[in-house]
Amino acid sequence: MQETTFLYTYDLNMTMTLGLAVILLCIGHFIKKIFPILTKYFIPSPVLGGIIFSIVTFIGHQTHTFNFTYDEQLKNLLMIAFFTTIGFTASFRMLISGGLGVALFLFCSIILIVIQNGIGVGIAQLFGESPLLGMAAGSIPLTGGHGTSAAFGPELQRYGLDAGLTVSIAAATFGLVAGSIIGGPVGERLIAKFHCHNADNSVSNRDMVEGVLTQEEKTMSESQLMAGCAYIIISMVLGSFIITGLKNIGVILPAYIGPMIIASIIRNYFDMKGKHIPIRTINVIGSLSLQYFLAMALMTMRLWELIDLAIPLFTILIVQTIVMALFAYFVTFRIMGKDYDAAVICVGQCGFGMGATPNAMANMSTFTGGNGPSPKAFFVVPMVGALFIDFVNAFIITMFLQFFG
Repeated sequence: MQETTFLYTYDLNMTMTLGLAVILLCIGHFIKKIFPILTKYFIPSPVLGGIIFSIVTFIGHQTHTFNFTYDEQLKNLLMIAFFTTIGFTASFRMLISGGLGVALFLFCSIILIVIQNGIGVGIAQLFGESPLLGMAAGSIPLTGGHGTSAAFGPELQRYGLDAGLTVSIAAATFGLVAGSIIGGPVGERLIAKFHCHNADNSVSNRDMVEGVLTQEEKTMSESQLMAGCAYIIISMVLGSFIITGLKNIGVILPAYIGPMIIASIIRNYFDMKGKHIPIRTINVIGSLSLQYFLAMALMTMRLWELIDLAIPLFTILIVQTIVMALFAYFVTFRIMGKDYDAAVICVGQCGFGMGATPNAMANMSTFTGGNGPSPKAFFVVPMVGALFIDFVNAFIITMFLQFFG
């Protein structure tokens, strides 16, 4: 294969790569202010800025005019930091305190993850494509969202799917919009057919959400930031030894799995001892890491790799959308109790299973605005979405990759 030559090639070092990511992040924020519909569908700012820049690089590539190379060390570090913070949310005490509803919805979500990967792999093979293409349009971008897509894209490339990152990001963007569209109709159909109605207006959704705020969530000090950084760094260091040790015996796992495990152990140890860990501060650090990581991941996308995969990718995503609606309607609704709260949870799962937890919250807010509040749904869905699903999804994806990679 002949190497493509360009008139101009720009090599960006670590500082330049970070600087470009910051600029694109700011551009994304600016675009969302101009077009409110992007905020409605919770399109992340780094996604907007990154896609714009990737379109610019696409033009340069196709015209053989210019090309960019990047120092990706910082991007990889931010990715590991983000997933380490996810590990700190995997609290077994929170799972137990959430009650049967949280456990059942987590169970539904795990089933959905397996189904999404199975559908993706199956349809990809029907088209004669690699099963990795199906993984790139499965739970990685849908249940996982842009953060998981940007993290596993390079893993897919390592296993042989050169367009892994680009496909995953494209699928995640599709999922954000599709999940926001199908939630309401699914919920309306459920309450119409099963005559589900809200029976208690004594507690509002807002009260349910604000009632769990702690003092740390209202104020954040330098000492809390210092402690949060320390916990994250310690987990990353100790986790790296796990990955290295497994590699020495022939077991290859993504670099963030070890730090996630250590972070989970630390969190549950503190829970067991009844001690406090600055989880809100850790989540803020994780969110910032994700923002910059996403900007770097998206600005390095190679859109020209999507051209030959457009038809199988679009087919997989359409089927995934239909299956998501059917799964919520026929499976989740029944497992969650076949009542009004279950219907609202299904509305949230459509956004949650195709995009991200903010999509789920937006779906439920809109739906309950016309049908009445559902405090149970506003507790169960974000509990699973914020505390457990990314952790579980990462391990299931890793198992699929080990099998099909």
